[in-house]
Amino acid sequence: MWYFTWILGLGFALLLGLCNLLWLEARWAAGLGDDEA
Repeated sequence: MWYFTWILGLGFALLLGLCNLLWLEARWAAGLGDDEA
């Protein structure tokens, strides 16, 4: 059953990356670019 944890981990990583991308796009749409570094 090692493949189950591997697929679960991969899916979680992809979901986390997708949420991060959506969050960044929402910030860019709100005009909060990377000017506050």
